[in-house]
Amino acid sequence: MRLHRDTRIAGDKTVGDWSAARRRLLRSKNPQLWRDAFDDFFLARLNSRYFEPVRALDNMPEKAGEGFAIVTLHCSLIEFLASTLEGKSYRYRRKGDPPLGADEYSDSANMFVGFLEANEPFKTMFARAGTAREFYAFVRCGLLHEARTKGRWRIQVDSSAKQAIDTSVPVIYRNRLQPAFNDFVKSYGRQLTSDKSLQEAFIRKFDSLCKG
Repeated sequence: MRLHRDTRIAGDKTVGDWSAARRRLLRSKNPQLWRDAFDDFFLARLNSRYFEPVRALDNMPEKAGEGFAIVTLHCSLIEFLASTLEGKSYRYRRKGDPPLGADEYSDSANMFVGFLEANEPFKTMFARAGTAREFYAFVRCGLLHEARTKGRWRIQVDSSAKQAIDTSVPVIYRNRLQPAFNDFVKSYGRQLTSDKSLQEAFIRKFDSLCKG
């Protein structure tokens, strides 16, 4: 079932706006149209639903544990970024359900871990084998299921930290997370203007966001 055309999917942009933009993108190879799509839909969705709330939390003066909410938001975003790169949508699959379609997935762990291991600046942080999967289990799943990190993982603030995640400690410097995501998003935006496979995946992903 398709969402109503007035449903907002990215800032002020609606399902109807995406339908119009989609037609333009399919008719023309103009890179500017892809820059506009990136700004109007992808970046607007990230800013309104993730990055602006993260900035508000990060600016709280107390430093009394809001890092857990910040890291939880970022962890929930990783799977969206990963599935956007592949143009896939999640489907919970029970025993006896139809097989997954070509543009569907049901294994969140592999999608999440694969993104961290394949994309900068994250793959540098998770260069040691097994650390991305440990992060998924002890941080992502710990926060989303139990509102806590598990194992030895900690969330801290350190203005002198050189990167967002140090798997040797292991610690997440939550004040360095947003710059890391900003770097990825900027790189993705540059590639999107000319990479046909990313463009096709982008269209599939936003088509799926317009469905109920």
